[in-house]
Amino acid sequence: MPRLEGKVAIITGAASGIGEATADLFRSEGATVVAADRTEGVDIVSVDAGDEADVERLIEQTVADHGRLDIMFANAGISGGFASIFEQSSDDWAEILRVNLIGPFLAIKYAAPHIKAAGGGSIIATASVAGLRSGAGGPAYSASKAGVVNLVKVAATQLAGANIRVNAICPGLIETGMTEFIYDRARSKGQEEQLGRLNPLKRGGEPIEIAQAALFLASDESSYVNGQAIVVDGGLSASHPFNHQSYGRTAT
Repeated sequence: MPRLEGKVAIITGAASGIGEATADLFRSEGATVVAADRTEGVDIVSVDAGDEADVERLIEQTVADHGRLDIMFANAGISGGFASIFEQSSDDWAEILRVNLIGPFLAIKYAAPHIKAAGGGSIIATASVAGLRSGAGGPAYSASKAGVVNLVKVAATQLAGANIRVNAICPGLIETGMTEFIYDRARSKGQEEQLGRLNPLKRGGEPIEIAQAALFLASDESSYVNGQAIVVDGGLSASHPFNHQSYGRTAT
């Protein structure tokens, strides 16, 4: 039996990358998926994930159309680049925090009552390894994702008794629109093999690998997982990054 049979899910940031891969996977597992993104397209609802009225409208319309809500995946996010603290403006920070941190807060705030009414379910937010340690993103982006990690912990405790699990996924380097410039630059220099070289798997990840983690958290298979930040990064955050030797190579 499909793992999400009869479930209704909302996914933000669903027009490409992790969100698109997750929407496709959830549908293949039996879910009715409402895919939302800033850019309207085929099977995509136009929503600003950091705008309160937009998020409330998205959730209310989903429940009106489909009768329930079981899964909320607050995946939408923006990078903001790698400028230093001294190069970013307060306006840069405000916009990155609005989308990356206020967005998941709004998703939880408006989705939770409907998920509770449906008998319980799962809320998932996309954080990042940049929210766990420095060196994986710009300052505002990293701060926003650290906020997401703690937000799911607080939300999980405040929803005690509602049968709603709230968790985050912390991806490492994944090939998406957000990281396209990194991949393009490496390929143009003939350095593609260096992508992801700092993690033990020595490669970058694919959106489907994050989607599989989201499927686990959305399904009953994770029925006892709550308030956690699940890291999917090839082992990057398992240690302080350094220049790993290849397996089997002896030190000289």
